[in-house]
Amino acid sequence: MEEMMATAGEGAVFESNELQIPNIRIAQSTSPQLKKSDAKYIPELKQGDFFNTVTGEVWDGEKGIVVVPCHSQTSYPEFIPESQGGGFVGLKEVTDPDLINSKREGAKEYLPNGNEIIKTDEYYCLVLGENGMFQPVIIGMKTTALSVSRVWKTRIALKKVADSKGIMRTPALFATMWRITVVEKSKTVDGAMRTWFSPQVEEEGLVTDPNLFREAKAFRESVAKGEVKAAPEQEASPVTVSDTDVDDIPF
Repeated sequence: MEEMMATAGEGAVFESNELQIPNIRIAQSTSPQLKKSDAKYIPELKQGDFFNTVTGEVWDGEKGIVVVPCHSQTSYPEFIPESQGGGFVGLKEVTDPDLINSKREGAKEYLPNGNEIIKTDEYYCLVLGENGMFQPVIIGMKTTALSVSRVWKTRIALKKVADSKGIMRTPALFATMWRITVVEKSKTVDGAMRTWFSPQVEEEGLVTDPNLFREAKAFRESVAKGEVKAAPEQEASPVTVSDTDVDDIPF
């Protein structure tokens, strides 16, 4: 072990633009990761579990995951409608006039060119493992999960902690820890019961590990500088990225 540690890091350092930050998703009934015939199949995965889109790691949805959010942003991915073959087109800039001119039909939103736009709140986080290790991931909230995202943002902004002088201050985003679990939801649509799994966020506390705090701060700075990128979604479609099979439910 001493000989191994003497060479720690050799050959394992890459340019940040060569690395992919994986997404953590919730397995829904339509997720290809649940189908044995699909190349993305993950054997131990069940509906309502979390899974890593790059490594295939699985977390129990009821137990949840503990994360340190380091950076948040809103993206607007554009997709060709499934009726026209489907497919990822690219990301729209927030200043793109097409977003202002988009039209909502039910729970979906369409650009002037007829393509679908899916507003997504992305959280760049460190997810904590039971062994004390942590890894960078992205948690995207869209469609029905946007309401969860709004509540999470509100709780982050309203949190106050007393400093050494007794002054109440809002801690940095990356100084907080949260547990994200999965709850089952259902709604009757056109006489049929629709069921899906949604995230639920609860406060876990403040970061107390100095190493974790420093890593979270450094990760935030890297994301803000554009040095790290999300794993590509080119193979995704509006169905697979929606994190729900109830896109037509209007909330």
